[in-house]
Amino acid sequence: MFYRCKILNVNFPSSISVGTFVKHLPFSKPKTSFPPQRLNFKSLTTTTTCVTRSSSYFETLNSRQKDQIHLYVDALLQWNQKMNLTAVNEVNEVMERHIEDSLAIIPPIQNSYISSCNNSFDNLRIVDVGSGAGLPGLVLAVACPGWEVTLVESMNKRCLFLEHAVSLIGLSNVQVVRERAEKLGQDSNFRERFDVAVARAVAEMKVLAEYCLPLVRVGGLFVAAKGHNPQDEVKSAERATKLMGASVLQLCSVESHSPHGQRTAIICLKNRPTPRKYPRDPGTPTKEPL
Repeated sequence: MFYRCKILNVNFPSSISVGTFVKHLPFSKPKTSFPPQRLNFKSLTTTTTCVTRSSSYFETLNSRQKDQIHLYVDALLQWNQKMNLTAVNEVNEVMERHIEDSLAIIPPIQNSYISSCNNSFDNLRIVDVGSGAGLPGLVLAVACPGWEVTLVESMNKRCLFLEHAVSLIGLSNVQVVRERAEKLGQDSNFRERFDVAVARAVAEMKVLAEYCLPLVRVGGLFVAAKGHNPQDEVKSAERATKLMGASVLQLCSVESHSPHGQRTAIICLKNRPTPRKYPRDPGTPTKEPL
């Protein structure tokens, strides 16, 4: 086996709920509870409100979900030969650095959503902004079939791959939307319609805040998958996050197979509606970050 850690032997029935799936995930419980709070940036370098550790999240999936993931990975590598979807070109590397990485953000989402949003975790509306090759959104849709997942991608070629992958592995809980996040944020069909927005390897935090938070309902979450030391980036994005109507709830360290061995899920809670002037016109958040 290619996994560097001990593989858990977990047997699942053919159909499981998200709650059951997460209950079996191999992550440690936080040492302390984490009610909604504003981070103190003066001590941010030592602030970590939860830690998740994994032997293998993939091994907690049932057999059908594992088959779906393998079909997706095969398609990803095949299409990657003719278009730029990922810099990783080996099956084992994709499994370690992309699949496990994507699955690893489920426990932080669960913990934060249950403790802060007081709603059911089994039926969420998720938007993956800048989905690219479908990471993490498509992987989340496989692991959590009760979630309705919208993959937002502006490049037509990548959308064609996403539509192919969704059809190939038989996902009925995913829609692919080819559009800029700035435009969707001003579209009444998408604005403040989602329980959780996620983004991975898209842009710096203060740009992501303007991309993602207008899509999140009041009381929902924005989760940014970042590197092992994002404190400066979080501090720089404090103003943008506040302008979008949100605040940083917690930083959750996630053990992963990335080059640094650890990633961080930045969890933001949306407290109030985003002002109508946000997001600004396409391209402006990147050129003139808040």
